[in-house]
Formats: sequence, structure tokens, C-alpha cells
Amino acid sequence: MLLAITVHEYAHGRVAYEFGDATAASMGRLSLNPLRHLDPLGTVTLLLFGFGWAKPVPINPYNFRDYRSGMLWVSFAGPLANFALALLSLFLFFLPARLGVHWPLYLQFFNMLVIYNILLGVFNLIPIPPLDGSKILAALAPAGAAALLRRIEPYAPVLLILLIFSGAIGRIIWPVFNAVRVGMQALVLLILGLP
Repeated sequence: MLLAITVHEYAHGRVAYEFGDATAASMGRLSLNPLRHLDPLGTVTLLLFGFGWAKPVPINPYNFRDYRSGMLWVSFAGPLANFALALLSLFLFFLPARLGVHWPLYLQFFNMLVIYNILLGVFNLIPIPPLDGSKILAALAPAGAAALLRRIEPYAPVLLILLIFSGAIGRIIWPVFNAVRVGMQALVLLILGLP
């Protein structure tokens, strides 16, 4: 989970930098060092419950050369980085089978990387603030709809917590998770020439 969170936050900062915002770089957050991204409370919950969060990478969208496009791609960057890491992890998971070897701890490690990265990517695409999906929706939506999203933003974390603890989020995430994993796995097996 720590690897997934670190890659996610780094991707936001890197894409923001490419769009003209050096805020994360100037604060030392444009890094793959997990210690730079740890949030104290998020780390405690990660250790206790297996679910946590990082400090969001600081960005200043007013530094973007193109505000709307910058917000869209910076918001997409985290989930896309998680999906890319999941795909790489799946490749490394199935590679020993292609080579005719079996390493249980190795397989367990890469299987967990696949699970956490797909889950984090899918979860962050939910269009509820403060998740990335809400920023993607705001960047794509007409001005009126984006204004409505900004008005509900102060109440959204409470809504998100209620949805998580009621199990509603799980009913959304797991079918999407399964579809993404099946698709990625089919691609990896095709590349490796495995049945």
C-alpha cells in the first residue's frame, strides 16, 4: 500500500511540474521516497487497518499553462500511475510461470501490489471530493456543474465516510476492480504467451 500511495502522489506532482507548476518540487515532494509523502494519521490507520492515505502533493493550478487541461491531467495522473504499476506487477507476477519457476513470497508480494494499485486507482476515480474523480469531473464539466461540485465540497468527506462504512463504496469498487484486473491479466498473459 505504501508503494501504491507513493507512486500515486509522485505522479500528481510530476504531471503538475510538466504543466508548469513547481510547487511540489520546491517543497521536496517530487520524490519516490515514501517518507516525503507520509501523513501521520494516514500512516497509523495504514498500520492498524491496512488502509491509509498520504499527504496530498501540493499543487497550485494557477501556475498551469492551461488551467483546465492541467487540472484534468494532474488529477488523472495518480490513478493512471496506479494502473501502470498494477500492470507491471501483473507482468512480474506471471513472468516466473513463463520461466518455469515458482517463488511463493515473490508471487505474494506482486499479487498484493496488483490488488492495492488497482483498488487505489479505482477508488480515486470516484467523483466525490476530495478524490481525484471529483477533480476530473470538474475539469470536464460545464462551468455550472463545476460550481455545484465546489459548493458540495465541504460536505463531501462526510458523505464519503458514510459511503465507505455503509459498504456502498465496496459495491461500486469491487465489480470495477474485477473488470480491470481481468482485462490487465488477459493482456499480460497474451504478451507472455501463457494460456
